[in-house]
Amino acid sequence: MAMAPRSVSWTGIGGTETQDAAVDEALKVPNGSILTMNGSTGTKVSPVGNGIRRAHSHSRVVAGHEEDLELGDPEDTLLPHDRPLQKSRNQSLVSGVCYCLSSCSMILLNKVVLSGYNLHAGISLMFYQNLISVGVVLLLNAMGLIVTERITWKLVKVWIPVNILFVCMLVSSIFSLRFLNVAMVTILKNVTNLITALGEIYFFNKHHSTKVWLSLCVMVLSAVSGGVTDLSFHGNGYLYQLINCFCTSAYSLRLRKVMDLAKEKTKTKTLNEFTMVLLNNLLSLPLGLALILIFETQTLQDSPALKIPMFWVVATLSGLLGLAISFTSMWFMHQTSPTTHSLVGSLNKIPLSLAGILLFRVPTSFPNLVSIFFGLLAGVLFAVAKMS
Repeated sequence: MAMAPRSVSWTGIGGTETQDAAVDEALKVPNGSILTMNGSTGTKVSPVGNGIRRAHSHSRVVAGHEEDLELGDPEDTLLPHDRPLQKSRNQSLVSGVCYCLSSCSMILLNKVVLSGYNLHAGISLMFYQNLISVGVVLLLNAMGLIVTERITWKLVKVWIPVNILFVCMLVSSIFSLRFLNVAMVTILKNVTNLITALGEIYFFNKHHSTKVWLSLCVMVLSAVSGGVTDLSFHGNGYLYQLINCFCTSAYSLRLRKVMDLAKEKTKTKTLNEFTMVLLNNLLSLPLGLALILIFETQTLQDSPALKIPMFWVVATLSGLLGLAISFTSMWFMHQTSPTTHSLVGSLNKIPLSLAGILLFRVPTSFPNLVSIFFGLLAGVLFAVAKMS
């Protein structure tokens, strides 16, 4: 019979993370002994687990004799499920890929909705997307496919500050896409990485290597050179994008702390990604509705896009992608630090920029393409810095 899981914490490349590791009751032997997988025991005393130490070995037959093979150091070898760091890296890779794919798709589709249908009601689009996300999460929860924590007033009070940043991040992103092309939006987003890194130093006393700072500098250089060489420069678009950089960074930094605080306000002391997605999107609806009534009532009445059936299909699809990016973003945040979350998110900016130029036929120049190359170089430098 297995014992209750114990919590094991470790510090990886991206920060401190926690996983559960189960202790197998069947492996218990008297203090001072080691039980191996083939049933043999040794006499090593461990200070962990009341002297219980587990070693992992397997046997092979060589010339008719059974030979014991230990994996790794014979004096200090762990079972496969005692290797949380390797598991965490795999989860970080999968969550990072999902986050990048959903992020790219979301930006391109938003550009189609705003430009292709000439929609000038960005707040309303955000409201509809979040409404779709809330409906899908509640439906999946009602069907028993997912489990969400009960939304209480204590939980809401903790989450409201980060939710305001969430709404500001979405609205500023939509408005910047309205005035700027996809390539320039994605390149300018690199400024977020520098702000996030500085925020981690100030708030969490976290220091970064010289290679990481070098990659950040190249990213900022690509953003500056991209703005200087932008053939379709728009002042309002750049202002909205700068606001988006600060809001995104603040959201990323604050979310990590709020997730820990919110767990204490739940009955089970846990908070999964679907609960956080529900909180973010549900709490954004009242604020979004208030902003629509103040700024976009007349704009909605005069918008011809609302009368086009295909517009609602695309807008609904963007809402589903909004749910995907919310889930994958928080899933990825669980596996990494805010800086890694922000920087890895920027790695998808290079193919996204090229896709935006080709799909929307954006006028560009050789210097502007060089700035995109700088962004790619920064991504390579960051990957090398994290692996070293």
